[in-house]
Amino acid sequence: MWRNYLTTGFRALTRSRTYALINILGLALGLAACLLLLLYVRYETSYDRWLPEADRAYQVQTFGTDPESGERIDHQGVTRPVTDSLRASFPEIEAAAKFEGEDAALLLNGRAIASEGAYAADASFFDIIQVPFIRGDRATALATTESVALSRSEAIRLFGSIDVVGRTLTTVRGGEQHDMRVTGIFEDLPRNSHMDFALVRRFNTAEEEACPWGCVSGTAYVKLRPGVDAAAVNARMAEWERRNVPEVVFGDYRLRDRFDWRLTPIADVHLGSAQDGARPGNDMTTIVTFSVIALLILGIACVNFVNLATARASRRAREVAVRKVLGAKRKQLVSQFLGESFLLVGLAMLIALTLVELTLPAFSAFLDAELSVDYAGDPTVPLAIAGLTLGVGFLGGLYPAFYLSRFQPAAVLRANRSAADTPGSERLRQGLVIAQFAVSIGLIACTAIVYQQTVFARTSDPGYVREGLITIPGMLTPEVMAVRETLTREIGEIEGVESAAATMIVPGSDNTMLTHARVPGQSDPVELGWYSVEPAFFETMGIEMAAGRPLSEAQAQDNVHVPMDDEPASVAIQRAVVARGFNIVLTETAARRLGFPDAQSAIGRQVSIPVLGQENGPSAATIVGVARDSRFRSIRAPLEPIAYYDLGVYRWLSVRFNARDPQAVRDRIEQVWRRHLPTIPFRAEFADETLARLYDQDEARGQTFAGFSALAVVIACLGLFGLAAFTAERRTREIGIRKVFGATTRHIVQLLAWQFSKPVVIANIIAWPVAWWLMRAWLNGFDARISITPVPFLLAGLIAFVIAIGTIAGHAFKVARTSPIKALRYE
Repeated sequence: MWRNYLTTGFRALTRSRTYALINILGLALGLAACLLLLLYVRYETSYDRWLPEADRAYQVQTFGTDPESGERIDHQGVTRPVTDSLRASFPEIEAAAKFEGEDAALLLNGRAIASEGAYAADASFFDIIQVPFIRGDRATALATTESVALSRSEAIRLFGSIDVVGRTLTTVRGGEQHDMRVTGIFEDLPRNSHMDFALVRRFNTAEEEACPWGCVSGTAYVKLRPGVDAAAVNARMAEWERRNVPEVVFGDYRLRDRFDWRLTPIADVHLGSAQDGARPGNDMTTIVTFSVIALLILGIACVNFVNLATARASRRAREVAVRKVLGAKRKQLVSQFLGESFLLVGLAMLIALTLVELTLPAFSAFLDAELSVDYAGDPTVPLAIAGLTLGVGFLGGLYPAFYLSRFQPAAVLRANRSAADTPGSERLRQGLVIAQFAVSIGLIACTAIVYQQTVFARTSDPGYVREGLITIPGMLTPEVMAVRETLTREIGEIEGVESAAATMIVPGSDNTMLTHARVPGQSDPVELGWYSVEPAFFETMGIEMAAGRPLSEAQAQDNVHVPMDDEPASVAIQRAVVARGFNIVLTETAARRLGFPDAQSAIGRQVSIPVLGQENGPSAATIVGVARDSRFRSIRAPLEPIAYYDLGVYRWLSVRFNARDPQAVRDRIEQVWRRHLPTIPFRAEFADETLARLYDQDEARGQTFAGFSALAVVIACLGLFGLAAFTAERRTREIGIRKVFGATTRHIVQLLAWQFSKPVVIANIIAWPVAWWLMRAWLNGFDARISITPVPFLLAGLIAFVIAIGTIAGHAFKVARTSPIKALRYE
């Protein structure tokens, strides 16, 4: 019986090659797109689940709300005492470890090498994060403070081999050289991990005790004992905070009221709300969006199948009638047509898998992901393929099977017709076409808005001149600090360099330094970004002043350079500076947060700021200037209110240049650097490239969204073309009669075109409000965003209309030019 069904199915396909080609191609494209998107969704939800005992590993995260703006502030970073306090307070915690990145330089054979992905951690780190070790023992990899573990790639980069356990590696930290013994080599971390480390050393005793409450430094991980419920631990966090977290730090900063802490499963970090980790994270909205797109594309392909099957059904009316006369039961006919559906979907799946294999490498590289299809090693892959094949075959063929099998043989044979149509089928096809184009128009409109927002993010004015700017890290290294003034001066004298200034903040910087300022007469302090910059910073960055003046070397109170050690003479200098006061420059947002109605009204006013730590008390800071707002981070992050001052401590050197060959300027800067600092690696980046990387993931996802949206339109048009072909063929006699009565080719084309234009018009009415609602919610995730205008929606509707007309125009013109004699002989 099944052999007969297959034979009949193959014959039906070969008799209607155009129908078969359109259906199989449309389904293949839809299935391939669906598989690619589902592979990406599975990859994004697989982050860190590959780690052994990942279900017991948690990251401690910090959550709070900005009291002035009401913005939610979620951090992966924590203040260091949290780790030890949690371990002591919760017996449910088996292990806890601090984990912090560092800018360590490596010395190998007397040569300075930059270390990428260098971290310091507690001894228990690898007990929690159980990366596979290929050399050495994971349990003892951080047994001593002289231990260091390397990734496979880092070991090969440094030593040319992975067999280096026991070798000595010299690191330069704080101006001192430390010889460390390589104790283990671990596998490179896969891309689906929120962490990105290549070198991990053990914290020394002094580092473990450094950083008090209120100082956010690094991240923390804990491992719960077997059977412990993390929700129960989180429920007791409030009580732990009351007992262990100081209510006030840094004078009057209310730490306990400002932040809360909780354990986040390590597998949820990548898609969590705290997105300040080593690798760019994602969010569940994006994952759900891609899942929905996958199902919509597959749904459009299934709609094509249903539409073409019901349209073509009229051609098979006599076949069904004869089969029923010869004794075929309706159940047998349903089984036959479902079999044909499974056959068609099976052929389409084979083509889809071929397309997936061909496009997967490029798709993975584009999204910077490690996507793969493992048919044998991963049981979910064949199950998903089988499920899609059976599900699409059943759902796509169910209605056509019942529709075809209900033809009444008496009505068909009595009328001596080879064609029949069931009442309501035309309305069904129209409804399905409307649904297809509503989805397509909505996707086009969303794509246009995503593109506009991405362009806006890359090109919007950040408040400084991003072009012609080089940033150089490492200025906190003692060796660099010793020659900083000479280095800055000589770099400023290089041909093509206009100015140079040291700073604690640059475009794309990942450090956040906060302080609290209090205006006399106000009860609550205001939290501000707190960054030390040289006076030339404003000129170098191209930051304009809204009122007042920038910091100046000629003004003594603009300078807060003091020794930061605990020697009695240094402490005396610090207290003298606190008593004297100092000058600061605010940004416009900071001035508004402090309650000043405009920039000019802030000039000359004083605020109380603990500039040199809690032990020295707050100092009077006089506002001498208000600078234009500057956005140093992603456009998704809230605009930071900033207070600039000059403490003499800086992390970066910013260099402004004006030359046709930027790389030549960078090379000349490197020569100056290596002449003064031969043991410190030189790392420099162009600011515009750094900022561009902030939006690489957004742009890649946006382009992927656009590509699959275009594919959805193509699949919809394939179905429209096939439906138009069958509709025109069914109306052949009508067209012949119209031509006999004087209808011109143009009139016939207009008739057919209008028939398929009406669904597009209705689809626009449905798609526009839905797309507007979705895009409004998406844009709310950005601090600065475009306004939604009617242009993207009108453009989407016009594109869909033109594509629909273009799809059917050629066929309609061909049919309209057919001789009426042939048309009247049609039956």
